[in-house]
Parts: sequence; structure tokens; C-alpha cells
Amino acid sequence: MRAEVVVVGGGMVGATLAALLGGAGVAVTVLDARPAPLAQDDVAGMPPGRRVSAVTPVSQRLLSGLGVWETIVARRATPYTGMAVWDAQGSGEIAFEAGQAGVPALGHIVENDVILAALEARLAALPTVTQRFGAVIEGYQEDADGACLTLAGGEALSAPLVVAADGARSRLRSLAGIAAEPRDTGQVAVVTTVRTALPHGGVARQVFLPTGPLAFLPLTLEGEPRYCSIVWSTTPEEAERLVGLPRVALGEALEAAFEGRLGRVEAIDGALSVPLVQRHAERYVRPGLALIGDAAHSIHPLAGQGVNLGLMDAAVLAEELLDARRRGIRPGSERILARYARRRRGDNAAMLALMDGFRLLFGATHPALALARNLGLSGVDRATPIKRLLMRQAIGERGRLPPSCR
Repeated sequence: MRAEVVVVGGGMVGATLAALLGGAGVAVTVLDARPAPLAQDDVAGMPPGRRVSAVTPVSQRLLSGLGVWETIVARRATPYTGMAVWDAQGSGEIAFEAGQAGVPALGHIVENDVILAALEARLAALPTVTQRFGAVIEGYQEDADGACLTLAGGEALSAPLVVAADGARSRLRSLAGIAAEPRDTGQVAVVTTVRTALPHGGVARQVFLPTGPLAFLPLTLEGEPRYCSIVWSTTPEEAERLVGLPRVALGEALEAAFEGRLGRVEAIDGALSVPLVQRHAERYVRPGLALIGDAAHSIHPLAGQGVNLGLMDAAVLAEELLDARRRGIRPGSERILARYARRRRGDNAAMLALMDGFRLLFGATHPALALARNLGLSGVDRATPIKRLLMRQAIGERGRLPPSCR
């Protein structure tokens, strides 16, 4: 079987790329190891999914252009117009408001399954896109025409371009011999959903604890603005303890760590733990192959930028491929893929380094460093131009944006 582009991995980033290309008439095959697509009727149920993303205004524009944002909002998406960050070991605190960045909202908290379900429905409506579930990659080989994949069962699939969008532990990246050494952050993310006594007010809050950051991300369920998605990055030992707690005790632990800022906390779901390992592929492309999303880079969640970086990968790669197609250049061209790699690698590397620096700075217990970071937070909070610059970065306004994101 042949296609113009084969996307391995049908998650949010891979599905976005397929939608961008398929919407322009490119023949795309999406291979997904999951046995079946999401059941559309089960998405946005109660309790909400524990894995959420903070979708920036730039990513929102991208999803709007694909015709899926309206579906996402109709199911469940909570805008946040403010952010508050403080240090539990001092008095440093900084707050952001959407108006300071000139946008109606700093972003939206959306369950990952809600985003993916909308994208899957969009792909199903595109005549040039084929979604194949239960497709497990067994082999990869470069050939004169691009690349050839072997699936479990022996079926072969070739295309001028194969895209790895199959996550941080990318099977395709490994088969292609591209290294992405894991760097353990020493932390595990504990995720769950809670109900708070006080309404969140559309503010995303994060406190830096000695063991790692704890985020309360606003959710509005059935019109009630007193729910939050929790992402608590902590030590493996503490994560194991938290996951093992009954819901009542888990809520009490969260309330104490969060300094009671939203009153009593009630866990409405059990906790799930996810090891936090950062990776950055040694290269993003080779002839007939491109890496996007977590297959190219995985990042600490403390700034909520992971999915936004991946969506930008998809948007930039699609822009380069569609421009090449208009000029009659084959999609696996090394020159075209090199342009994508140049545009994305620097931005991703800078964000990885920045998140690592924040993690180390706020995890340091030395009194001098604690004083410096508290003074730094308070100083930035008073410096309007610096705050405005940070907010433009946070909402995704970095570098030259592809047309789909403008």
C-alpha cells in the first residue's frame, strides 16, 4: 500500500498533522496502535479525564482553523484569564492577567480525550485521510522512494514521507536509529481531579514546593466553577504515598500543600502517577522521515507547554510540506525536512532548557537561592514590560508563526 504521507501515531499531534495535510487534499494514512478510536459519546463524562492540556491562544487558532475548536468547546473547555504562581518557601509571588497580554484568555484547560475525539471526527470526514487502528510497527527501512514500514502480520506500507508522532517512547524513532537519551528529572507527576470549596475564578494557580510544583488548573463542570485538574510534580516516594491515599486523605494533603487558597479540597477521582522524563532527539529528520511532538521532545509539565510545542511542530511541518507540494517537490525531500528541523529545534531546545532551569531553581533549598528566586518573582511582578514579554511567550507568540496559527 502507498500514501503520500504516513503518520505513525494518532494522538493529538499526529491527528493535527493529518488534518492539516488531509484538508489540503494530501493522501495521508494514520497508523495507530490503539485498537479503536475514542467512543465519541463517552468523551466529556463525569468525572473528567485526568490527563489535561493547557491550550494556548495560538494552538486555539490552529484548532479553530481545522474546524474542531467549536466541537471541543461544546464538550468541555475551561478558559483561564489569570495565572498566579508563588513560592511556598518564601513570599515571592507573581500574577498574570489576560488583559495585560491583550487577549481575552491566557488559554483553556481541556481534557486530552476531548481534543483527540474532535480531531478523530474531523479525520473521519476527510476523504484523503485513512485511519488504521491496531497497526503495530515492526520494521522500518529507507528506500529510493522514501521509507517503507512493516506492520505486525507482515503487511508493508511505503511512502515518500513517514512521520513519527508515536510519543516519548517512539517505536519508529528507535527503529530509525535516532537517539533520544532519557533524562530523569527525579520527579513523578501525580494527576487527579478535585472539587474545591471556593470557585477558581478562571485562574490557573501553581505553588512551588520543596519537592516540586503543584498546579490547580481550573475546570468548570456542569456550570460549576469549583473543580480543578491537579498536576503535582513530586518525588517518587511522595508520589507513591499520594497515589495510595484514600480520596478523603488525598484531598486533605492537597489542601495543606496548596495552603488552603481554595478552601476545602475534595478528590473526586483516584490519583494517577506519571514518571517525568525529559528527552530531546539528536535529530528531527532524516531522508523520508520526520519526528514531531513527544517523539522529538518531551518536556516537564510545569509550564503546560508540551502539547503546544507538539502542535506547533505539526503546523510548521505541514506548512513546509504544502509549500513544497505547490512547487512540485516530493514530501520526503531532505531540503524541505531540514527547513522544518531548523524552525522547530531551536524553539523546543530553549523551552526544554528553560523548564529545566525553573525546576532546578525552585527545587534548591539553599537560603541564598531561595531569597534570590523570591526577590526575582516579586521583581518581575512589578516590572510590567518583563511580565508582558513572559505572557507573550506563554500564550505561544514566539518566532514566525505558520499561517494556520496566525
